[in-house]
Amino acid sequence: MAEYESVGVIGGGAWGTALAQTVRLAGRRVTLWAREPETVADIAERKVNTQYLPGVPLDAELLATSDLARIAAADIILMVAPAQHVRAVATELRPLLRPGQIVVNCAKGIERSTGKLMGDVLTETLPDATLAALSGPSFAADVARGLPTALTIACNREDMGRQLAEALGYRHFRLYWSRDRLGVEIGGAVKNVLAIAAGIVAGKELGASAHAALVARGFAEMMRFGAALGAEPQTFMGLSGLGDLILTCGSPQSRNMSLGRALGQGKNLADILGSRRAVTEGVWTAAAVVRIAEAKGIEAPIAEAVHAIVEGEQTVDDTIAGLLARPFKAEG
Repeated sequence: MAEYESVGVIGGGAWGTALAQTVRLAGRRVTLWAREPETVADIAERKVNTQYLPGVPLDAELLATSDLARIAAADIILMVAPAQHVRAVATELRPLLRPGQIVVNCAKGIERSTGKLMGDVLTETLPDATLAALSGPSFAADVARGLPTALTIACNREDMGRQLAEALGYRHFRLYWSRDRLGVEIGGAVKNVLAIAAGIVAGKELGASAHAALVARGFAEMMRFGAALGAEPQTFMGLSGLGDLILTCGSPQSRNMSLGRALGQGKNLADILGSRRAVTEGVWTAAAVVRIAEAKGIEAPIAEAVHAIVEGEQTVDDTIAGLLARPFKAEG
């Protein structure tokens, strides 16, 4: 894999740091870019990311920088900026890239202002890049510590998907390749919204049966959404769909589920977000999912409920009452 020896990671949050660490374990030369000078200094000098991934020692050879030109020099670039900031960072990166350079989107979300998936945003801002997407069930702390994880790497060319899996993966970081980049990105974005709903169910103490029903109906909603946008149905049965949904909806370690739990317990959204450094993507993605669903006639009652709650249009109790009052219908 001589042609893919160096990797640049854009994003000094927990997930960007975890990916940088695991790609180092795969044997690549890795440089991580962060906008915050204190994060760059932390990683470069002390080999930790105290703000976003505390308690996880980083590889001694992992480099950090605030210079995007050093990232652009890499063979592969991982875009791990928060979804709502991908366009701005990619615009800065564009004049530095070589034609055909590989950029792998690792952000899970939909651009709130335009309703566009990250692949569409990168196609617009980096038209000469070769694009791929990485997504699946993964908590940053697990990945950074080298615990076994499996994700999907998707691009339009199967041969390149195989090459990227071999370049970025290793024994404890298993990558399965796919040609359905659209489906992989949809699964990673929509599951964040559904995880907020699952957290609300937990916070309201509605029980395990209600949680299971919510996740199952949420999965059906995800598949309807993906089908309407042209994704392959089988993609949602895999790691980047069902796998990520199970993880994100099943653990308070998930930022989106924990936010939903706090909402279900009666806490204020502004207070919850104000206490966090990390971005909770589902809050911003909910509006985009609902906008797309309305435009394409997709039935998305769970996403609509989450959107109504985070926008302050309805209370949690009223929203739950509305969902439970929906008419009975056939499944499937």
